[in-house]
Amino acid sequence: MEGKEAARVGYPKCSLNYMEIHLTSLLSSGYGHYLYQNTFFRYEGEWKDGKKHGYGKLLFKDGSYYEGEFVDGEIIGRGQRYWASSGNTYSGQFVLGELQGHGIMKYKDGGKYEGEFSHGVREGHGSLIDKNGQVYKGSFHENKKHGVGQMTFNNGDKYEGDWILDQRQGHGVLHSADGSTYKGQWRNGVFNGQGLMIHCSGTIYDGLWINGYPATQASKIVILGPKVIKVVQGSSITLSVQLQTDDGEIVESESGRALKVQAGVRYVQLPAFSNFGFFKMTGDAEVKPIQTPFGFECIDYPLTPAVSGSPEKDASRSECPEDAPCFPKEDLEPESLLESLFLRNQTFSSPHYQQVNHGCAEFRNISLAAPPPEYYPIMFLGSLPNKTLLLVSVCAWLTIPFFLLVSLPGEYIIMVQEITTPPFLGKMLPTAFVHLKVLAQHIPLLCYLGSNKSTCAWVSLSLQKTLF
Repeated sequence: MEGKEAARVGYPKCSLNYMEIHLTSLLSSGYGHYLYQNTFFRYEGEWKDGKKHGYGKLLFKDGSYYEGEFVDGEIIGRGQRYWASSGNTYSGQFVLGELQGHGIMKYKDGGKYEGEFSHGVREGHGSLIDKNGQVYKGSFHENKKHGVGQMTFNNGDKYEGDWILDQRQGHGVLHSADGSTYKGQWRNGVFNGQGLMIHCSGTIYDGLWINGYPATQASKIVILGPKVIKVVQGSSITLSVQLQTDDGEIVESESGRALKVQAGVRYVQLPAFSNFGFFKMTGDAEVKPIQTPFGFECIDYPLTPAVSGSPEKDASRSECPEDAPCFPKEDLEPESLLESLFLRNQTFSSPHYQQVNHGCAEFRNISLAAPPPEYYPIMFLGSLPNKTLLLVSVCAWLTIPFFLLVSLPGEYIIMVQEITTPPFLGKMLPTAFVHLKVLAQHIPLLCYLGSNKSTCAWVSLSLQKTLF
């Protein structure tokens, strides 16, 4: 019932001096039709000792009516009330013309309330279905949800906890339709205070909330260490990563975001930086340059594939738990990886994917793979001491297995990207970058020279000084 529309049913006192009496008999008790001098009201029903008593119907000129029990001229007992102005209908208990006790109110807009009333308003325990199909079961005070109650929203969300004057306030638990759960404090209908959220993506935030958002909210991924990392060909690196706020504070209250590490090679390299530039691609390979914060673009470059049974995997955990499938291979889409991710106490099988734990993550044994076939290395002739060395170097690169197993010297990028699906609170963190320079390794090269009969010779070159 809206407002106090269902308050006391008003009608004039039934004095014989103010009405015409049309009775089948002239007795003051029995059944009869009564028309008030104020023609807005009309009564038909039972009488006793000159008063409305028993079952009767009080009709209003606007189409409203009350039908039910009367006691000594008053509306007391069970009955039904209809309001023509709103189209609402109530059936239940009345006391002195007011809705009092248990009853059912059906609203014209499709809503329905069943429960306790006091002085014409919802008061006590009841169940309310609003016009949108949302269901509330719990306590009411002065027509509003107040006290402890549970509500199912039309989007599938379910809340159980404290209410104050139609607002979720106090302690409560929200089970969202997408599988997310929040348990904690509320104020004015939103998360406010200490609370724990387990997001459907596997992200967990346990801490302080302000107006529906984490008080310590991650805004960036930070790769710790120098901005430029220098490594020798074939070497691996370990990346330590943190989730931080805009002020550089570690978001220790957050765990579970999914991160992926990937690499890129400088798309257009100048002689001043390197003698090799992987900007030319063979066949119909599609080039998708990625803008970096270092003033140049890069294109995707492969990392060394994960080795089965790598030491990074906790040996105490089974590779494939009985109640779940094995983690998919690295080359699957991020969405597929996350579908196979256990939300608690589990890790990805590939070192290229990690989950954040209390704001931190670590990628171990990350190394660049050999150039894929579609990447064609280009030399800048002007930077070499002589063309003979160029011939020897190119022959060596084409024939020595070492160069087929590792990346070539040059400028690379390591990126850490969030792949949490769906994004935590609808926002994905921006990708973090670090500049990687791969230096040449000093190694003897085997070359095959001659046209008719191959001659084998060892040529020891210092790649760092001559070629690179």
